[in-house]
Amino acid sequence: MNKLKGILLTQGMHGMISQVEGLAKALDIDFTHHTVEPNNFWKMIPPKLTPISQIVYRKVNQSDFDVIISCGRKSVIPSIHLKNSSKKKVFSIHIQDPKVNFNNFDFIVAPEHDSINGQNVINTKGAIHYLTNDEITKNKDYLDSFIKKDQRKICTLILGGPTKYYDYSFKNIKNIFLLLNNFLKKNDSQLIVIPSMRTPKNSIKYAKEYFGENHTIIDNIDKKAYLSALSISQNIVVTCDSSSMISEAALTGKPIYVANISPKKNDKRFQKFRKLFRELNIIRNLGEEEENWNYQKLDETNRVAKIIKQKINS
Repeated sequence: MNKLKGILLTQGMHGMISQVEGLAKALDIDFTHHTVEPNNFWKMIPPKLTPISQIVYRKVNQSDFDVIISCGRKSVIPSIHLKNSSKKKVFSIHIQDPKVNFNNFDFIVAPEHDSINGQNVINTKGAIHYLTNDEITKNKDYLDSFIKKDQRKICTLILGGPTKYYDYSFKNIKNIFLLLNNFLKKNDSQLIVIPSMRTPKNSIKYAKEYFGENHTIIDNIDKKAYLSALSISQNIVVTCDSSSMISEAALTGKPIYVANISPKKNDKRFQKFRKLFRELNIIRNLGEEEENWNYQKLDETNRVAKIIKQKINS
């Protein structure tokens, strides 16, 4: 039997790509990814006030598809329009709150901390993503030539980047590094720093200066290094600005410490997410008393895919 064909629609941000591609892989469909580009002033108009029309976005050059997986506000109207315009039955899934009538989609996939509910809504604990246990295991040895060959345990810091909620000021990064350095000394650990697409270059440079040559700072975007670090680390530290990266780290079942930054504005949704993950025994705050703990590996992507597969097959 031929695989279903899918198109993935996002605004091009890593977190969104991770979610749509992760779900597409878990559904085992052939897919192409398309970056949504709204036309002219439609970029500024919310979906609920936008006409469902081709005039709103740059044309997607794909006409044969069975499934649409979209993520983010700007992909909402293209997803609905492409489904309505198709000459065959198309199954549509939107990740995150679309801010329009949920009946425009077959499924909405949204984290519990977004507090949305409906008959076709699947709530997740944290964000779904594209990482798999097989990938993490397969890339275990990738960092062998990077890390220091000694008896120290390994701790990985996954750095996010500035958002409208969190500021990557020198003061905030210095505070994180201070707490982390204390942790490394107490636990006789060496550090691996993994940056993300949002990590400022000056934060990576400062990490090199602060921690020196006895630790490993990866200074470019390297997925294999990321996977390898997740595989070989005893402890993982993730900055508070990324629910996606915390969710990805939770696939390992390893202790995760959250490096907190004082918010610039109300971050209630992020606080709710972290509260849930703490109740699930997944995270602690960096700077708290160190301990070892275990939890069931969190694999929401495959759980969601199983529910959707049942619906598609029926």
